[in-house]
Amino acid sequence: MRLEEFVSNAGAGLRGDYARARADFSVGQDPSAFSAEEQELWRRLYERQMKLLPGYAFDAYLESLASLEAGGAIPDFEQVSTRLRSATGWEIVAVPGLVPDLVFFEHLAHRRFPVTVWLRTPAEFDYIVEPDVFHDFFGHVPLLFDAKYADYLQAYGEGGLKAAQLDALKMLARLYWYTVEFGLIRTPQGLRVFRAGILSSGGEVPHSVRGPEARRVGFDLERILRTDYCIDRFQQT
Repeated sequence: MRLEEFVSNAGAGLRGDYARARADFSVGQDPSAFSAEEQELWRRLYERQMKLLPGYAFDAYLESLASLEAGGAIPDFEQVSTRLRSATGWEIVAVPGLVPDLVFFEHLAHRRFPVTVWLRTPAEFDYIVEPDVFHDFFGHVPLLFDAKYADYLQAYGEGGLKAAQLDALKMLARLYWYTVEFGLIRTPQGLRVFRAGILSSGGEVPHSVRGPEARRVGFDLERILRTDYCIDRFQQT
């Protein structure tokens, strides 16, 4: 889908500035453009999650996150991309916000991870529906330094391009949701958070691992492909 068509179809509900977006929906990131208030909000979000995650998050994720030293300010994507290219061949692509499925899969298939450039408002501190820069960077980028995860995500992008030709994008979206966004992993230390939608959320962290309302079931590909998900409340499964 072309940029103009996507923006037109999305209408007023689309967040982000698409005026400067290129054909692949990428934009330039200017770290200096964030206000002092936005930088302070980033630090608050980062500090809140770092207090929550010990004992909940997967060790490899915590180690990678710590190595990025991103708690003080919204990171410079190009600086992080330099390290990523050296580690796993991936890089960050700045985007204005949501992008079409095929554009997203195309980036992943070429080891480019789209990261939104806008940050939520203080009123959205505890919950946000659309992914912002905090969710995208804090939740996704640290795991891109893990070779197995990096290879999986590239394969997922390639699979998405194939699924689009088979009218199977809905099933691929479910697989992405229950693995990349809202997955748990069993470790010798117990059940741990493994995916971005939980890792970047204050409420989802304890809810997903210990909350009495959450159903925790083993990975079953066919079940996942048949199971819908919600985006506007804590996950039930």
